[in-house]
Amino acid sequence: MKVISVVGARPQFVKCAPVSQELRRVHEEVLVHIGQHYDYGLSEVFFCDLGIPAPDYHLDIGSGSHGAQTGRMLAAVEEVIGKEEPDLVLVYGDTNSTLAGGACVGEDARAGGARRGRAPEQRFPDARGGEPGAHGSLF
Repeated sequence: MKVISVVGARPQFVKCAPVSQELRRVHEEVLVHIGQHYDYGLSEVFFCDLGIPAPDYHLDIGSGSHGAQTGRMLAAVEEVIGKEEPDLVLVYGDTNSTLAGGACVGEDARAGGARRGRAPEQRFPDARGGEPGAHGSLF
């Protein structure tokens, strides 16, 4: 299974570290760093100290007003998702990075992959079990 993990801020880096390690044992992970936190003390140090793999994509979004920053994030994450065509997108926390990652997959999550022509047995069930979208989206 191909999984995109979307991170962008300190709390997400901490949560991502153990999940990424385990995920990569069995699945293909594409790590996307949005760049909401971008200086060494708020970003790179966590990757180094926690052993998080280097991001496959570093979007370098940086700062800005809530709307401008989130808008740039949405466009950039959507482009990566379109290019990579993952089976699952994993987002962490409650930051603008989380909002952007979740919003980009909202429609696909509810469709359960059917829009991309996946067979029913390949659809990923939501967190509560059952068919995707039966209880809302995956995020």
